[in-house]
Amino acid sequence: MDDIKTLTLKLEDLRTEHRDLDDVIEHLTGDGSTDQLQMQRLKKRKLLLKDQIIFFRNELLPDIIA
Repeated sequence: MDDIKTLTLKLEDLRTEHRDLDDVIEHLTGDGSTDQLQMQRLKKRKLLLKDQIIFFRNELLPDIIA
């Protein structure tokens, strides 16, 4: 049970960071004066977070074969 709680908390932290990065990227894009290297790094981080979110979500949800 403790593992499920830990995974759930980690998943929520990752989702929050993903949303925050989305906001930062949107803000920088709207600003017009963005550093392309910084933007590329932010987008890579966002993709990494998405992969981690999928991993933890799969750990929490059992694989049901119908």
